[in-house]
Amino acid sequence: MKTSNNYKKEFCLAKFPYAMSIKSMLLCGLILMGFQTAVQAQEDSVKYTQPSWYFGVAAGGNINFYRGSTQQLNAELTVPTTFHDGSGVGLFVAPLIEYRPANSRWGVMLQAGYDNRQGKFNEVTTPCNCPADLKTDLSYLTVEPSLRFAPFKSGLYIYAGPRLAINTSKAFTYQLGLNPAIPDQLPTAPVTGNFSDIRPNMLSMQVGAGFDIPLTSQNHKTQFMLSPFVSFQPYFGQDPRSIETWNVTTLRIGAALKLGSGHETSKRAKVTAVKKAEKTVVAADPEVTFSVNSPKNIVGERRVREIFPIRNYVFFDLGSTEIPDRYILLKKSEVKEFREDQLEVFTPKVLSGRSDRQMVAYYNVLNILGDRMQKNPTTTVRLTGASMQGPEDGMYMAESVKKYLVDVFEIDPARIKTEGRIKPRTPSELNGGTHDLELLRECDRRVTIWSESPELSMEFHSGPDAPLKPVALNVVQDAPIDSYVSVNVEKGDAAFTSWTLDATDESGYVQNFGPYTHEKISIPGKAILGNRSEGDYKLKMTGKTKNGNTVVKETTVHIVLWKAPLPEEGMRFSILYEFNKSKSIEMYQKYLTEIVVPKIPINGLVIIHGHSDIIGDSVYNRRLSLERANDVKMIMQNALKVANRNDVRFEIFGFGNDKDTMPFPNDHPEGRFYNRTVIIDIIPSK
Repeated sequence: MKTSNNYKKEFCLAKFPYAMSIKSMLLCGLILMGFQTAVQAQEDSVKYTQPSWYFGVAAGGNINFYRGSTQQLNAELTVPTTFHDGSGVGLFVAPLIEYRPANSRWGVMLQAGYDNRQGKFNEVTTPCNCPADLKTDLSYLTVEPSLRFAPFKSGLYIYAGPRLAINTSKAFTYQLGLNPAIPDQLPTAPVTGNFSDIRPNMLSMQVGAGFDIPLTSQNHKTQFMLSPFVSFQPYFGQDPRSIETWNVTTLRIGAALKLGSGHETSKRAKVTAVKKAEKTVVAADPEVTFSVNSPKNIVGERRVREIFPIRNYVFFDLGSTEIPDRYILLKKSEVKEFREDQLEVFTPKVLSGRSDRQMVAYYNVLNILGDRMQKNPTTTVRLTGASMQGPEDGMYMAESVKKYLVDVFEIDPARIKTEGRIKPRTPSELNGGTHDLELLRECDRRVTIWSESPELSMEFHSGPDAPLKPVALNVVQDAPIDSYVSVNVEKGDAAFTSWTLDATDESGYVQNFGPYTHEKISIPGKAILGNRSEGDYKLKMTGKTKNGNTVVKETTVHIVLWKAPLPEEGMRFSILYEFNKSKSIEMYQKYLTEIVVPKIPINGLVIIHGHSDIIGDSVYNRRLSLERANDVKMIMQNALKVANRNDVRFEIFGFGNDKDTMPFPNDHPEGRFYNRTVIIDIIPSK
């Protein structure tokens, strides 16, 4: 008989039969990665894009579970008692190829290699009262193509696809034990052989998840990635034999070591440059003027009183009618502590984006509404839920918002009316649209809050598209737009198809920006300086003319990183635009004319910067954002003209969906709605 210690030893060997092989593979991968790092550490500082193609190897353990019935092992051996359940651990190792374009959620994967489904059936007792054991070294060559999806464009991904398995081993070992009631028996020899009626090929499926962990930075051309993963392969299609009912379910746990090659984005200038075949015209076309403005420093810690608009929408996740966790939901006991001028006390579970304080303001939208309705007991609201899944689903969404206001803020239910629709009254997805429909439909899955009560809605407007009354935030501004390095290529859009900018520091380090198709661009000083506080740079503009020539112009500039040691007061206002619109609604025209313009101090500076969401072409979005900024400028200039004022200076920027300057992340519909904005900074004279 087997002792307890023997069982434990046998279990450990069965569970980790390939432990040394896996350790050897990981050690080789680490040595290879260390060699790559050592080689690249000798190179100059270089930036590369994230690879689209990855190659590598995946290894792991298959945890196999047997079910069904097995008795006839082959034509020569039918055992007296049927085996049923069992389990075991086998090795999986396979080369892999992966393709996933940059900035895409989708990709494809292919693994093809050795797949072991070995295991041991649970011990049975034969009619002679003898224990019997059966184990197998079932193995395959497997081909596993998969579709890969990264829902958040992050390291987390899920995958699914078919599995084609080609049998390579069907060996078994059958051991009949001794009757414990009969002493002095001689042990029987184990019987080895091959299962009969093994299917040569099997087609099944798998689904799994993994997480990419970068092992090297984007300063390396060859980039390594470690990806732990887990997959589930159900018993569908995994019947090893064409007779009896034995089937296998497998849980696979492992990791993949991958490497890919990125494309160079910025580089150190070479001592021996490769001559370009194209014709270069140095300081040529006199019609093009190249100028750079780099502020020495904006002296002062700019404290800004920001008037922030509150969108009257609550966005819901697909498939759910519950208010998402990113909104701040109070407990009933916290209501008495809520104050609109101290929103930073109540924050969501996860903060993201450039301006956390602004998202905190918006994500308190239901608390702001409940607080205002408490203080103004005669106010009423209507909640309209919109869902492509039908009006009933939209009604459930609206009822979730109503329940929160009633249960937490104790608002009389009679003051809140709800309704459900398929689309909101002001939809993002228009009839006939074909592009970015998934993002547009996310924007339309929402509850709209609208009210005829002036205590709740923004000045000059009421109804279904009226934002709630804005909130005032007192903040310290980050590096402001007027501290950016601005580059102007006057008449460049007519002369060039595109142009690029090279910035070379005192040591010869070159950074590349562009290509650009518009005349004026702004670059944050930190993007050029990095960790330096200041430096001297040679800026070279290279333009591609429409006849194929190259125009080169150069200038030098001293750049200082913006810092803020002294107090200074400023004001910031924002207005919101509808999707794909560059004309403000009448409410905002009155707001700019009657609220914002009178607050501009004598000889003040007004900086207007327009933005857009991520939906659509980046060139079109930049033009759209500039049109929005100019729309605001025209309204404000007309109001100043009526007031007989000509002392105000304007600076206009259109950033489109530029990721370095966008006010909010585009991960959720509310961020995209708020990015359809024009921000107005009012700066007092120095």
